[in-house]
Amino acid sequence: MEWFSADGYWLSRLIFQRTLAVIYLVAFLSAALQFRALIGERGILPVPELLRRTPWKAAPGLFRLHYSDRFFAAVAWGGCAVSVALIAGLDGFLPLWGGMLLWALAWVLYLSIVQVGQVWYGFGWESLLLETGFLAVFLGTGNTAPPVLVLWLLRWLLFRLEFGAGLIKMRGDECWRKLTCLDFHHETQPMPGPLSWFFHHLPRPVHRVEVAANHVTQLLVPFLLFTPQPVASAAAALIVLTQLWLVLSGNFAWLNWLTIALALSVIDWTPFAGRPPTLAAPPLWYEVVVIAVTALVLVLSYRPARNLLSRRQVMNRSFDPLHLVNTYGAFGSISRMRLEVVVEGTADPVADEGAEWREYGFRGKPGDVRRLPRLFAPYHLRLDWMMWFAALSPAYARSWFGPFTERLLLGDRATLRLLAHNPFPDAPPAHVRARVFHYRFTDPRELRATGAWWDRTCVREFMRPVSRPLPPEREGRDTGRGT
Repeated sequence: MEWFSADGYWLSRLIFQRTLAVIYLVAFLSAALQFRALIGERGILPVPELLRRTPWKAAPGLFRLHYSDRFFAAVAWGGCAVSVALIAGLDGFLPLWGGMLLWALAWVLYLSIVQVGQVWYGFGWESLLLETGFLAVFLGTGNTAPPVLVLWLLRWLLFRLEFGAGLIKMRGDECWRKLTCLDFHHETQPMPGPLSWFFHHLPRPVHRVEVAANHVTQLLVPFLLFTPQPVASAAAALIVLTQLWLVLSGNFAWLNWLTIALALSVIDWTPFAGRPPTLAAPPLWYEVVVIAVTALVLVLSYRPARNLLSRRQVMNRSFDPLHLVNTYGAFGSISRMRLEVVVEGTADPVADEGAEWREYGFRGKPGDVRRLPRLFAPYHLRLDWMMWFAALSPAYARSWFGPFTERLLLGDRATLRLLAHNPFPDAPPAHVRARVFHYRFTDPRELRATGAWWDRTCVREFMRPVSRPLPPEREGRDTGRGT
C-alpha cells in the first residue's frame, strides 16, 4: 500500500524518537532516585498497601506480579538503560519487530511505575508520556518508512493537548479572557524558575501580549497541524517557540519538552535532511498492526473528544487503565496569591514560640527568600510539586503530609535526601510543625536593598507541632504525643 508510508518523514521520526528517549531517561531517573521515600515499602504511601486495597484491573502492571524495593529499583534503572539504548539508536540496528519491542519495553516499564505512583504520579504529563510512548512503538525504526497513520495520530495527540489547554483556560478563570492572568501566574506558578522574577516584572502590556499569543497558539494554531505542508510545519514551529517561552519562564517537568517533541514530528525536515536513506517497504504484518492500533486509538478517542466539547471539561483525565488516550489541560484557574507551606523543626523539649525553630529547605519550591529559584525541568521534583498543592488546600495533603512529617521526626534518610537542607544533621528534631506563608516577588528596589527575591509573611498555622512517634510498647500509655 503506497499510501501507508511517509518516506519524507524519516528525519522527523528520528528527531522525535531521540527526543522522546531523552524524556524517558529523565522520567525513569526521577523514579529511581525518589521512589523509596515516596512509595517504597517504608515510604510515605507504600506500594504494598495500594496493591492490597485495589483490584488488578484498576492498575495493571508488573508490580501486580511482585513488589519489593529492589524490584522497583530494577525496573526504574532498567528503564534508564533502555532509554540510553534508544538514545544511542539501538532500535535502528534491530529488525523492525525488535525495535518495536524495545520501545514497547520502555512503555511497559514506565506504565508499571505510574500505576503504583498514586498522588505522586497524578500529573498530566505522566499520561502524556505514556500515550506518546505507546504511539512511538508503532512508528517503525531503521530502514522502514514511518507510517502515515501513526504520524497523524501524533498530530491528533498534539491537537488535543494544545486545544484542550486552550479551552480549559477560556472556560475557566476570567483572567484568561481579560488577558490579565500573567499579571499573577509567573509569581504563583507551582515552581518558579530562575527567570520567573524577571518575567513577572515585565510591563503589563507585555503580559497582555503573552496571553493573547497563548490563545492564538492553543486555540487556532492546532487546527493548522492538519493542513498540507509547509503550513503544518509553520504551525508546529509556533508551538515549539511557545513551549520554549514556557521553559524559560518556569519549571513544568517534561510537559513542555514532550510537547516540543510532538511538534517536531510534524515538521517536514526534508530541506535539511540531505540525501535520504533507502527505505524498505513495510511488511504486511506491520501494516495490519498499525491499522489495528489506529482503529483502537480512534475508538478510545471518543470520550476525550467529547470532553473537549463539554462545558464541564475536565483536565488531565485518563479514560482507560493503560492511559492510551487521555484528556489534557493546565491552569484553568490562576492563583492571585502565592502561599507556601513552610516546615520547621525544633530540638527543644517544649514546642512553643520560645523554642528554636529551624526550617527545612526544599530543592525546588520557594523557601529562603534570598535564594533565586532554580531550573530543574525536565526533572520532576514530586514532593515539591505536592507541597504547592498542599498550600492551596490541606485536602490535597491529607493522605501524605502526616506520614511525611513522621519521617522527618524519625530522621528517615530516604525522605531527607529529597530535601535540599536538613537543619538537624546530628539527630532528628523533637517536634515538627508547618505554617503557611504568603510569598511575593520583591520589586527591583527591594531586591537591591535587601538581596531578597521574595518577601514573605506568615498567614496561618498549617499543622500544629507534633512530636516523635512512640515506640510500639509505649503507644497508648503516654499522652505527651502531639497530633
